[in-house]
Amino acid sequence: MAEAQLKDESHFIVDVIATFKGNPGKVLVTMDGDKGIGIDDCAEMSRDLSKALDETNLIPGAFNLEVSTPGLDQPLKSKRQYVKNIGRNVRVRLADKMEEGKLTAVTDNSIQLMQTEGSGKKQVEKMVEIPFDKIDKTIVLVSFK
Repeated sequence: MAEAQLKDESHFIVDVIATFKGNPGKVLVTMDGDKGIGIDDCAEMSRDLSKALDETNLIPGAFNLEVSTPGLDQPLKSKRQYVKNIGRNVRVRLADKMEEGKLTAVTDNSIQLMQTEGSGKKQVEKMVEIPFDKIDKTIVLVSFK
């Protein structure tokens, strides 16, 4: 239902989490955009989704609806998020090791990282390909240079 409320094709749903342990329950929708997303986009989605949920009575009773974007510390969850972050440095956790490098490409089945080893004149770049099914978690590394 959340996908149906998107008005801009460059926006996409990352995650929907519903918890009803407390009263009222909570529905958290996380959305992102190929070119970023703003507070107005989240507010519009919240209004439209709230109206649609009320009209369909999909969730009986009271609940809080929260629409937000993924934080900087949130792992990448969809191929579209990886594509959006091409050119940025990432840390990828695999089952047996960690890899870091610049995200240079995304295919249907894998990502490619450019890694730099050594320093000065002995600096060497190498390309590493990592299949999606081997990735436990990927975080974008933020640089404040």
